[in-house]
Amino acid sequence: MIFSLEIFGMLKDIKRILISEEQIQSRIDELANQISNDYSDDESLLLVSILRGAFIFTADLARKLKVKHAVDFIAVASYNKSTSSGEVRLISDLRQSIEGRHVLIVEDIVDSGTTLRYLANLFRERNPASVKSCVMVSKDIVNNKNSNHHVDYLGFVIPDVWVVGYGLDYNDDYRTLPYIAELKSEIS
Repeated sequence: MIFSLEIFGMLKDIKRILISEEQIQSRIDELANQISNDYSDDESLLLVSILRGAFIFTADLARKLKVKHAVDFIAVASYNKSTSSGEVRLISDLRQSIEGRHVLIVEDIVDSGTTLRYLANLFRERNPASVKSCVMVSKDIVNNKNSNHHVDYLGFVIPDVWVVGYGLDYNDDYRTLPYIAELKSEIS
């Protein structure tokens, strides 16, 4: 049986769709091709998916890569409910060693850049061959700051609004929407 999003009360909370399912899949194709070209001669690529938000993006990206790779997961927390604490806590570490491997951090969103900086620094201490990042969406304000974060592969730039869908959540809801949407301000 197929259920409408209205049944679950999610649709009424969406202000507008920012990035359609088709746009997401098309951009992932492009990112996968670019990453595959960049790592075409290397067999030590490890995708590190940041749980929980990046798991959908990671799965879609991994299936479209044309190079040998492995996937591992790491869980960190930098949000309390709906606001960033500014502090990153490691909840669950990688299961594999990254020493000598090319690490590609796969993240759902760069909001302040704090999580990405934390993980890049943590991983560099473990002697990988390289550390790069692939991010689905980055807020426009982050790109205009003179910050020291760097995204190597970027899906989309979005406005500074609360977004949900395609792994992104609000209080663990909306994560499985097939698109990225702006949540109504009265909800977030």
